[in-house]
Amino acid sequence: MPPARAERASPVKIAVVGTGYVGISNAVLLAQHNRVVALDIDARKVDLINAKTSPIADPEIEDYLANKPLDLLATTDRARAYDGADFVIVATPTDYDPDTNYFNTSTVEAVIADALKMAPGALVIVKSTVPVGFTDRMRAELGSDAIVFSPEFLREGRALYDNLHPSRIIVGNTHPRADAFARLLLDASLKPEAAILQTGNTEAEAIKLFANTYLAMRVAFFNELDTYAATHGVDSRQVIEGVCLDPRIGGFYNNPSFGYGGYCLPKDTKQMLANYKEVPQNLIAAIVSSNTTRKDFIAAEIIKRNPRVVGIHRLAMKAGSDNFRASSILGVMKRVKAKGIEVIVYEPLIEEARLFNSRVVGDLAAFKAEADIIIANRVTDDLADVADKVYSRDLFGADS
Repeated sequence: MPPARAERASPVKIAVVGTGYVGISNAVLLAQHNRVVALDIDARKVDLINAKTSPIADPEIEDYLANKPLDLLATTDRARAYDGADFVIVATPTDYDPDTNYFNTSTVEAVIADALKMAPGALVIVKSTVPVGFTDRMRAELGSDAIVFSPEFLREGRALYDNLHPSRIIVGNTHPRADAFARLLLDASLKPEAAILQTGNTEAEAIKLFANTYLAMRVAFFNELDTYAATHGVDSRQVIEGVCLDPRIGGFYNNPSFGYGGYCLPKDTKQMLANYKEVPQNLIAAIVSSNTTRKDFIAAEIIKRNPRVVGIHRLAMKAGSDNFRASSILGVMKRVKAKGIEVIVYEPLIEEARLFNSRVVGDLAAFKAEADIIIANRVTDDLADVADKVYSRDLFGADS
């Protein structure tokens, strides 16, 4: 059993660098009982947070910012953020670089160096997704043991909820204050029974990448099942329901899609594959290539219908999310356009008139009237009147 909560200690100061999903959810979580300063280079985000408005679509973050007593300040001033910090959480983004087959960790490295210099008494906690071995490499290169890794397991649109109800709290226990940080997270959560797992930094990094690669594998499996069913005229829903009644498999993460996408799965699977460079494997490479094959199949299904105009209905991967970075539907869109077919986009979150040189149509009725086929990763009620035009592999009306 996990240890009982200790009496709450005096508030500490925590600097959170980066206010994306990971950063803002951790900032709000910890600002319930601690003094938190969120640092970002984006002045618009800073102003929103200080006005108690969430910079991302997330109902719990929106509610907590607007209605909870939080000791939270956002700033673009590095000195103000780092001054007197006991802990520095690094939550800046990393992108997969296809040329080097590794994450581009330059921003994370710069933040760690800044934190060690400007907050010399702080423990630096890396929450950005990084390659296996990154944290220990930073400790060696920068000559400091005050750097640990703590992975996040957050869903887009429910990031704070997942921090309030953690499946587990994992921290690289290679510094005397790593345990104290883990307990700050537990104390701020609504799940006092959540397990705390203290590992090496490298093991914590591997946990993050293997967990996301497993989830991507599950998405890829059910997508390939669906591809088989669609190709051979088999009822995909019936097969999936029958397969998932096996309790060892379970009825979750089984809804077909156009491929896994979003912030984490595409880049994490590629990073996992890169980490296998000198290790025998077949499965990891198959997971990565399966996602490309699925988008090829979906695009081919659209193209063979000979549409004049193809409509893309919404870009976000998940309901309630405002993120469409690395959305699988973008890959389908590019493949269709490559065949010379006109593509139009309906996405209320886009203010620009064009996306990848395709028209963005702001009026839904006009969009539905113009498109011959409407591609929808997830089918929503506003497409009910044009159901005969809609192409989707959404069988269960769920995100996964």
